[in-house]
Amino acid sequence: MAPFLRFTLQGYEMGVLPPMDATPTCAVRIKESVNTERGKTLVQKKPTMYLQWKSTFDAHIYDGRVIEVILLKSSEEPLAKVTLGLSTLMERCKALKNKSQTEFWVDLYPSGKVQISLQHFLEDSDMGKPSIKTPPPEGIMTLNRRRGAVKQQKIHGIKNHEFIATFFRQPTFCSVCKEFLWGLNKQGYKCKQCNAAIHKKCFEKIIYNCTGTAANSVETMFQRERFNVNMPHRFKFYNYKSPTFCDHCGSLLWGLVRQGLKCDACNMNVHSYCQVKVANLCGVDQKLFAEVLSQFATKNDTQEEDEPEIGIYEDRSSIADPKAGEKPKSVRPPPATTPAQDPTPAPTSQLLHLKLDNFILHKVLGKGSFGKVMLAELKGTGHYFAVKALKKDVVLMDDDVECTMVEKRVLSLAWNNPFLTHLYSTFQTKEHLFFVMEFLNGGDLMFHIQEKGRFDLTRATFYAAEIVVGLQFLHGQGIIYRDLKLDNVMLDSYGHIKIADFGMCKENISAENKAGTFCGTPDYIAPEILVGQKYTFSVDWWSFGVLVYEMLIGQSPFHGDNEDELFESIRIDTPNYPKWLTSESRSLLELLFVREPSRRLGMVGNIRAHSFFQLINWSALEKRQVEPPYKPKVKSPSDYSNFDRDFLSEKARLTNCDKKLLATMDQSAFRGFSFINPKMEQLIRK
Repeated sequence: MAPFLRFTLQGYEMGVLPPMDATPTCAVRIKESVNTERGKTLVQKKPTMYLQWKSTFDAHIYDGRVIEVILLKSSEEPLAKVTLGLSTLMERCKALKNKSQTEFWVDLYPSGKVQISLQHFLEDSDMGKPSIKTPPPEGIMTLNRRRGAVKQQKIHGIKNHEFIATFFRQPTFCSVCKEFLWGLNKQGYKCKQCNAAIHKKCFEKIIYNCTGTAANSVETMFQRERFNVNMPHRFKFYNYKSPTFCDHCGSLLWGLVRQGLKCDACNMNVHSYCQVKVANLCGVDQKLFAEVLSQFATKNDTQEEDEPEIGIYEDRSSIADPKAGEKPKSVRPPPATTPAQDPTPAPTSQLLHLKLDNFILHKVLGKGSFGKVMLAELKGTGHYFAVKALKKDVVLMDDDVECTMVEKRVLSLAWNNPFLTHLYSTFQTKEHLFFVMEFLNGGDLMFHIQEKGRFDLTRATFYAAEIVVGLQFLHGQGIIYRDLKLDNVMLDSYGHIKIADFGMCKENISAENKAGTFCGTPDYIAPEILVGQKYTFSVDWWSFGVLVYEMLIGQSPFHGDNEDELFESIRIDTPNYPKWLTSESRSLLELLFVREPSRRLGMVGNIRAHSFFQLINWSALEKRQVEPPYKPKVKSPSDYSNFDRDFLSEKARLTNCDKKLLATMDQSAFRGFSFINPKMEQLIRK
């Protein structure tokens, strides 16, 4: 393995930069040196890392590799930055022979500095030690941390651009129509490659391909050949006397002097770092050009007698239900899909409306990028619930409104199965969405496996069997779960399992209608997702195999020093099976780890009939009539001792949204979210 540097971002100083109300964040880009026809250039191959202060990351040392550290006011507004060569930093570490760690300040441009702590790790061969990738000895507990799920942002592609939905916290202008774009209810797109900012309505008006460089971009060659448009801009540094915005990325040109570049011919204004990404369209009105092209396209369409298509803006009520066997013929499907089936609980009561004031918040049970899960007591009843709180601004900024609605629908269906977490109510305030769910005070399997190291065969088999029943119920409803892991499998006070957290679910899945989103927790992601294939329920059975392996052996089946190496291990490595593992257990795992989805157990064959489950009475199990092999220690209905103390130490309170963003938030996006289950109505009326 190549030597690497371990960075820790210790702190910052603003210098002469304007003071801020909130703490600035830090972004890190790792760039590789690549040979091209014009010489060496730096290319970013891995996604930008957005890091908290005091956080740590590793970077392997290769020839010409650099890191760019950027101080950010927000995700859209850089304040200052610096580029550091990894080889230079390595030499700096080598000079300090008696120290394993060094700490220093780095100056930023145009002002400010960051404090970096640095450690240098040599190649394994130099140290005479086994590779870091070597799996730990058998029986040693390695599941000592919680692993968060990831979900790739939805990419809207056009002319090689990779646009993602973005919410601009500061004033921003569209690079196509030049009009204002700001606020939560004025969502726009931003290209991941060239940073161009546009309105959603201007998406179809893009006339240029995503650019690499201004002079020799594919877009420039395309326009030159097709439209004979190849007009390079004549940019020069310019001192702006009033606030001016970049005509490419849409954000403010900041600084006191020489804030940006201005074209002498067309007066286009851009950041210095945006110059290489601007297409050679000097003097071209993109909006007018797009309208002219659309008129030609309209004329051509009217001359052809094609079947009528569903328009992009057509009301969904007029679109045929996919279950009826008719598929929409639009080029782009509607943003939301019809749910798998109507929720079982009755619709929201017209008389009862839950509010946050109806609850007493006691403890934080869990926390993640989604928000918080808190232990709450319904006032005057003595009944306890797990209340999941999501911040609306985070949901909107992550383009996750539909995912939230899917989670509500799946939770509503869960009342039809004893091994899924049950939902009692959903309600909302101006800032938050709330899921009121049953409180499962037995804790999650991650908490228990951290105490035990691994589960005995009887206990692991029992949990695996109940998970199979829950998964098969979801699959029978056309739902992929996509985030099966120890953290998401809860125990009730009797010791039965309950699958929780349905935020990654996908509805309406069939052999004809497959999913394609890259999502899941890295250790559990199936190989077909990693290689970009469309997939169905097979991904859940792969994750199930990882979970069973972890329960039986106490460590993950696949290993890597970083995500890239972990994903490579998932694609090509064979897990290590200890000698003491039973033949039935090994057989089950090998069949679940088949990399061809159509041949994986669960997709082919009857998983319940496998010899691993030979002692399971499935009929009794489905009715919860099998005695659990382990009963959690629970003293009272409000006992939270089976939850992570790191979460419990936090105060149970809600985080407020940004007031400026709140004023522009589109509340209509959450219409239809609230409902009360009849069982909750009975509790309130008692």
